[in-house]
Parts: sequence; C-alpha cells; structure tokens
Amino acid sequence: MAHRVLVVRNDKIGDFMLAWPALACLKSASPTPHVSVLVPAYTEALARACPWVDEVIVDPGKNGGKSAQKALLATVKAARFDALLTLYSTPRIGWLGLRAGIALRLAPATKWAQIFYNARITQRRSRSIKPEYQYNVDLACALLERLSLTLNRLPTPPFWPLAKEVIAHQRQELAGEANVCAVVVHPGSGGSAVNLSLEQYAALVAKVNLRTDAAPAWWISAGPGEETKADALVETLTAQGMEARRLAPSDSIEAFAHQLAGADLLIAGSTGPLHIAGCLNTATAGFYPARRSATPLRWQTCNDADRRLAFCPPAGAGEQEMAAIDLDTAAEEISALVRAGLAAHPERGVLVEGGVSRENRQ
Repeated sequence: MAHRVLVVRNDKIGDFMLAWPALACLKSASPTPHVSVLVPAYTEALARACPWVDEVIVDPGKNGGKSAQKALLATVKAARFDALLTLYSTPRIGWLGLRAGIALRLAPATKWAQIFYNARITQRRSRSIKPEYQYNVDLACALLERLSLTLNRLPTPPFWPLAKEVIAHQRQELAGEANVCAVVVHPGSGGSAVNLSLEQYAALVAKVNLRTDAAPAWWISAGPGEETKADALVETLTAQGMEARRLAPSDSIEAFAHQLAGADLLIAGSTGPLHIAGCLNTATAGFYPARRSATPLRWQTCNDADRRLAFCPPAGAGEQEMAAIDLDTAAEEISALVRAGLAAHPERGVLVEGGVSRENRQ
C-alpha cells in the first residue's frame, strides 16, 4: 500500500506555489506516495489544480472556532497518514499532527513548534542562502529518505505543466497573429510585498519600447481589490502615447494562471502572480526589496534560470527603497529577453543570446 503523506503550507499564494517543486519530488518518488495537502481556503483552488496533489484538506486557520478545529483533527485522524511534512511550522499544526497520531512528523528545526516533530531539519532560512523552493525540496527529499522511497532525479520546470493546446489558445488571446512578445505587468502588491510605483512601471514600459524593434503587446493584470491600480496604469500609459490593455478579469485563479501561460513574460513584484508564472515556466522579471528575508535569491521563482530576471535596490539604499532601482538597467535586461524571443512556452523553444540570464542584481 502506498505511503500516505500530508504536506502543510497554509499561508499565502506565493508561498504555496514555491511548495510545488517539493510536491513534484514526492509524486516522482518510487513507490509513489499518496499526497494530501492542508491549505487555507485562500489557496484551495490552486491546490486542486496542482498535478502533484491527490487530496486537498482545507484548514480553518488559527481563527477557526473549536468545532472547526475538532472537525479538522477528526479528518486528519481518519486519513491515517504515515507522515506529516510541514513546510512552514506553527505550534497549532505541530500539535495537530501529534494528536492525530501521525508516526513520522518532519519540519524545519525552527521556533519552539519543533517540539511536536520527531524529525527536524536544520535550515536557518532567515539567512536566505538558497531559494525558498529549494528549502522545501530539501525537506521533501529528507522525508523520502526516511520513508525509504527512491527519487532517481529531481523534477524540472515546468512544475505546472499545461497542455500545448491550452497555451496556444492563451497566446492567441494575448498576441494574436502578430509576431510580438506578449508581456503582462502586474502592478499590485497583494498587500504584503513592496512593488514599483505606477510611475516607475510606466517609465519601464517606455524604456523597453525604446529598446525593441517591435513594441511588445502590453497587458496589465490585477488581483482582487487591485483593479483601480491596474486601470490607472493603463490610463497613464495611454496618456503617454503607449498601447496597453487590461487583462480580462478571470472567474478563478486557475483561469488567471492559464492567462499567464500565454504570456512571454510577466513583470511584477514578489507576489503570488510572479510565483504562479514561475511554476508555469513563464519568463519573469521580479522586483524585490533588499531585506535579507525577502531577497531575490530567497524568493526566486522556480522557472528555468534563463527565464528569470530579478532586481532590487542597490547597496546603500533603504531595503524597501524601490525608487533606487536602476530602471535603465532593468529595461535593458528585460528588452534582451524580448529581443531574443525568450518565450515561456516549451513548444516555441528557448533562444538565449548570451548575457540575458544574470540574476540578483544590486
């Protein structure tokens, strides 16, 4: 009988997307385990769309009432999991795994919540010496070793593979028959990550247009509650004589992800959409703060290395001083992706003209 594993990453969209490489590792092992995830309602739809997940359990969260917590415990107990893998440890989840009688409970050796786990891996993530998704993969590999499961090789991007027909349709929607790159700009911040200002995004678009023979097809996207900001950017670009359109509202986060799969490039702050694009292996240009816990390396997207660019304030600037980022440098490197025709779609191939994949610019 296959091992039954419960994986917990019950926080924000970006954090959950960076768990997909670890989930892919689990489902690529032999014998293949049954993988369940515990996620908040906020990321439930993404979890159900994940090709590496067999079952989704919705976490009521720390603010859920006693009856909801009791029901969660009953659900986890009834599933008779062989192992619990907690990618982000909290006392509530550690206590849940212990009370549910899960024999193997593995988590990072951080915070006092580690007392609830009988397998702890020292990572010191706050030092930000490797990407978040790699920390997650390390934990998954440690779990596989303890379960005596074999992983012959690590999975590679895309971690959200879509049918070629889906990608082709979405590309047609964004670029039409024109031989231009389709670029999506997401100016929202998701309420957590700092981002460029609308004025900076408008300046960046103008600088990229100047550096390309054919201006990209520019699309502006918005998350819930960010529509006003997206509309304002479209209006600013239009007033400056540039063409840009709002990405059509989607009826689900999975539908939004499909839209991003049709783009050649997504430009955004370190938010959920950036990491969704990373899982799709869509090319990304991310703008990050210089804070050690939020560096471009720590929150690197999990697409191929030659499909990602990252920019942050230079040394000496404030850690969230996004105005200090050199937009000329950013525009030149983003334009290099456009000029080289570096696309997010495997069927279109990868064309790299030297020097377009440098990362962690200061």
